[in-house]
Amino acid sequence: MSPPRNRPLSRPCVLLDLDGTLTDSRPGIVGSIHHAIRALGHEPDPAQDLTWVIGPPLEDVVDRVLAHYDDTRGALAVAEYRRHYGETGLYQNALYPGIADALHQMRDEGHDLVLATAKRTRFAIRIVAHFGLTPLFRALYGSEDDGVLDHKPELIAHILAREAPPSAIMVGDRRHDIVGAHANRLRGIGVAWGYGGIAELNAAGADAIAERPDQLPGLVLRGAVPR
Repeated sequence: MSPPRNRPLSRPCVLLDLDGTLTDSRPGIVGSIHHAIRALGHEPDPAQDLTWVIGPPLEDVVDRVLAHYDDTRGALAVAEYRRHYGETGLYQNALYPGIADALHQMRDEGHDLVLATAKRTRFAIRIVAHFGLTPLFRALYGSEDDGVLDHKPELIAHILAREAPPSAIMVGDRRHDIVGAHANRLRGIGVAWGYGGIAELNAAGADAIAERPDQLPGLVLRGAVPR
């Protein structure tokens, strides 16, 4: 995890989700879930759509995945998933077209960019580096093995306490991002190209929704407010 700062941020901060916001990570995530299912002795059901698992902490959804197979070995499935994902799955991933340009524009317009993902930090660091995005970010935050920061409200609160930005806004594709933002008195911008969809984001109370990456910098510029 990023170390504590010696000085607070002096510029507005944009907290950014990873999966479904910056990258299309479905192939690697679903592939690693299928690996875990096979490791437990089952054959993945091709009719089972697993897109819904992308975004929430893995521990929150694995029991529901395994219920399809009448299996309760959640801890073993999580371990198998993370082993496979760390070896190959995290690279079965792609940047959304236009998202790198949007990140550059937001930074150039005076925002500090901070990653805020429920993914394990050790994976997130490697993914951001793989796409050459590390220099764009002030800091990279994710969840840790103790599970304390698995959920967005707690993760965002932790980031705000460590970085102390003068203003901040959260950007993500799932309701968890919007709920986490509002729990910390931040505005939440939803992105329609991810895995949640406009209906889910509206139901969560998103303050604005970007339908394309090139719309994101303008919404951020108008949306960040002092805390």
